[in-house]
Amino acid sequence: MKKFLGFVLVAVLVLGLVATSAFAADLKVGKAEWAAHGTKCFTIAFVVMEADTIERTIIDEYQFLPKAEVTGVPNSEIENGLAADFANPDRVLASKRLNSDYYSNNMAKAGSTVSILDNFTAIENYVVGKTVAELESILNSNSKEAMVDAVTGATLVDTDGYLWAILAAAKNAN
Repeated sequence: MKKFLGFVLVAVLVLGLVATSAFAADLKVGKAEWAAHGTKCFTIAFVVMEADTIERTIIDEYQFLPKAEVTGVPNSEIENGLAADFANPDRVLASKRLNSDYYSNNMAKAGSTVSILDNFTAIENYVVGKTVAELESILNSNSKEAMVDAVTGATLVDTDGYLWAILAAAKNAN
């Protein structure tokens, strides 16, 4: 009985691995760095594609922010490490996603009512299920201003730039 039960368990595991591999075979990951929001920061977009369709994406943006108020990228606190290359030792390169509360507070001072994280999430959700061709067509046929209204829940003036970053990442996956 033990041998039979062992055989069944091994068979289930092997079948599970084969099935998982078969379903994951068409998934590809793409990444792009982009200037989605001005000249004082940069965006990184990651996309998971199944064939030519965007299945999942995540964007983040990095900018120099006050060292005393945010969490910087790894090694940004080490004076003879990455921090040695910072022009201003009181500032660190920081993720806006990780420091959403701090960055969103600054956005609120300018009149924003939506956090940076919620904006990023709305943009990410907008592209899920779209093909590369669909997203490219939308971006090419709409103005930068129109794209702010096209993405429900996102109020960022540079929504268009984040979508172009995602498109670049999707194209890099194929």
